Amino acid sequence: MKITLTSIGTINTPFKELENMPIQPYGAKDTIAQIILEDEFKEGLKDLDGFSHIYLIYYFHKIKEHKLSVIPFNDETNTPRGVFSTRAPVHPNKIGISKVRVKSVKDNILTVQGIDILDGTPLLDIKPYIENFDLAYGDVKFGWMKASIEDIESKKSDNRFVKV
Repeated sequence: MKITLTSIGTINTPFKELENMPIQPYGAKDTIAQIILEDEFKEGLKDLDGFSHIYLIYYFHKIKEHKLSVIPFNDETNTPRGVFSTRAPVHPNKIGISKVRVKSVKDNILTVQGIDILDGTPLLDIKPYIENFDLAYGDVKFGWMKASIEDIESKKSDNRFVKV
């Protein structure tokens, strides 16, 4: 089955290179970015300013190939992991998702905070974060992931997912 997705806008951030950028939104919690929606989609932003947080769904446009086994940034044991147990950008469909804070919505420009996305990334969709919709689980497990908040906050990307 062939699936076609359309970029609805562009995510503009201070992160110009894949290397040395935060690896998760927690490491970029103060970073501000602007998302410019194509004019044909700006009507869809109506009422979004009433939400504190949104999910951004985007395309990893600089990733050249997918991998099924990776050594994640936060695995200090350097053990290869199945890509589906990671947030590495090299998944087969190169789709990313981030929850960010909405700062403002004006015309076709959305300003957000807490973003760890490469500048120029194509935006595929926006969904509002609604706490009452997302189930809260008391028995959450994090598999192999042992990194602390401090580890995640300070870790920067390297060239492991950059193909030259």
